Amino acid sequence: MPGIVGIQTKMPRGWAESQLMRMVESLQHENFYVAGTWIDESIGVYVGWVARRNSFSEAGLLRSDRSDRTLIFSGEEFSDSGAAEGWKDAVPSYLARIAESDPNFPASLNGRFHGLVVDGAARSAMLFNDRYGLHRIYYHQAKDAFYFSAEAKAILAVRPELRNIVPRSLGELVSCGCVMENRTLFEGIHVLPCASKWIIRDGSVERQGTYFQPREWEEQEGLDPEQYYQELRAVFTRNLPRYFKSRERVGISLTGGLDSRMILAWHNSPTGTLPCYTFGGTYRDCRDVRVARKVARACGQDHTVLPVGKDFLAQFPRYAERTVHLTDGCADVRRASDLYLNEQVRGIAPVRMTGNYGSEVLRGVRAFKPATPPPGLFNEDVSPYLHQAEETYKSLLQGHPVSFAVFKQAPWYHYGLLALEETQVSLRSPYLDNALVRTVFRAPKAMLATNDVCLRVIADGSPALRQIPTDRGVGGSGLVGAISERVHEFFTKAEYAYDYGMPQWVAKIDHALAPLHLERMVLGRHKFNHYRVWYRDVLAGYVRGMLLDPRALYRPYIQRKQLETVVHGHLSGDRNYTNEIHTVLTLELLHRLFIDPN
Repeated sequence: MPGIVGIQTKMPRGWAESQLMRMVESLQHENFYVAGTWIDESIGVYVGWVARRNSFSEAGLLRSDRSDRTLIFSGEEFSDSGAAEGWKDAVPSYLARIAESDPNFPASLNGRFHGLVVDGAARSAMLFNDRYGLHRIYYHQAKDAFYFSAEAKAILAVRPELRNIVPRSLGELVSCGCVMENRTLFEGIHVLPCASKWIIRDGSVERQGTYFQPREWEEQEGLDPEQYYQELRAVFTRNLPRYFKSRERVGISLTGGLDSRMILAWHNSPTGTLPCYTFGGTYRDCRDVRVARKVARACGQDHTVLPVGKDFLAQFPRYAERTVHLTDGCADVRRASDLYLNEQVRGIAPVRMTGNYGSEVLRGVRAFKPATPPPGLFNEDVSPYLHQAEETYKSLLQGHPVSFAVFKQAPWYHYGLLALEETQVSLRSPYLDNALVRTVFRAPKAMLATNDVCLRVIADGSPALRQIPTDRGVGGSGLVGAISERVHEFFTKAEYAYDYGMPQWVAKIDHALAPLHLERMVLGRHKFNHYRVWYRDVLAGYVRGMLLDPRALYRPYIQRKQLETVVHGHLSGDRNYTNEIHTVLTLELLHRLFIDPN
């Protein structure tokens, strides 16, 4: 995603500036990006930035006339100061004043961001990020310099010796779908921890500080159910307007669930001024589309369906490669459709409001867990790292469930999709607002396991929206509502089982019954991606060409014969290896883009 890059070093300017320019260039993925650089040779700071044109942090460089501090900032910020400043028609210059006057900077900021404060008087620089670590910073400590960047590829561009995959990280990616504990796939490159405030001087880190600890929220006094509800509603409704302030047009990614609806229940845009859109498929209008259309109509807003169909599939190889490249391998190839869709979203509104993280924060949903690949697909050297990934995951669950959601799951697992989407649009969600998350830490445990709080907030804001059942039938009334919820839940699970989760014995039966076209009866009711069928049919040539290529078959961690079995079995239609193909395709593209010699 767009962000900052830089070097702090005692090496000569010519050497450092050349490296800086190569780093900046590696982040310039789109023609609607702007870029800039700033250098203080006297203290060895060489920094650059890339941003979407007209975005909050387009200016990159922010300075106060009253001090010799310079702030380079990337991301978005929604604190009281920002709301009061009214930055809609100007650059967020208030941030430079806060950086100058607040000794605890950036503790008062609220949002997803990272940046660098250069202090000429102290001859040092402070590297920082947000509380959740979602506006990621990669770093590498070399003998001659300290490197930092919003994308790992910028560091790889100037330190090619780091182009090696770490075995432990490989095991975590295969097992959990992400690399955990601030590690990365690449040797010697790490991720800045949440709420970091690091002092850099003379080409190395002088102090690894932090401005916030999760225990500050974990150790708050709990609230009783009614107190919690009243406090949560007050915080949500008070701070929500900040997320709609923008000098660019804002649209909302509307689903059939509760979280985007909770936003609309309390944000009363004039009729026809808030574009709503929903992602759809080709078999039929999925439940997301049907419910979202009703919600938009009830709010007097226009609604658009953005489909994933033949056009996307015809370009899948390009989108798959770009997905892996743009996210440094943090998003796998199944997210290629999200890149395709967000390109279209940008044409509707460059700022995308979402309900993302709502279910994780308010209802404790876990988005990932370890999965064991088929026996024999990876060689024996990988097995210990797969087991280690499972043990690491278990250890992460020991703390507070909300801490897991916002300080671990969000920056490690959700980051890949966020990074991909933010290459095209500015993504916003009120569910990571500092005050809201702080309040959720005070919730009675039982209230984090139901939909009751969200339904009540929606009802208080818009009784009409409360009357519309969700895509899974949640929110209906009486016996009919209960039956509807069970029916939709059945079809949701059936579609998952028929697609990604189809057991091998069912795949054999389904293959035998292929003339009946049962998949057309099941697929498309709740999901718009159908990779099991796509890999088997329209993308079969691509899968075969990529994974049966000698380069893929002879990767050091792959068992060649088992990979051939996976490919031939899935393409024949009597086996289901959808998730395995996701993983191996992603790894193969990762090698070709980042590891193999150019």
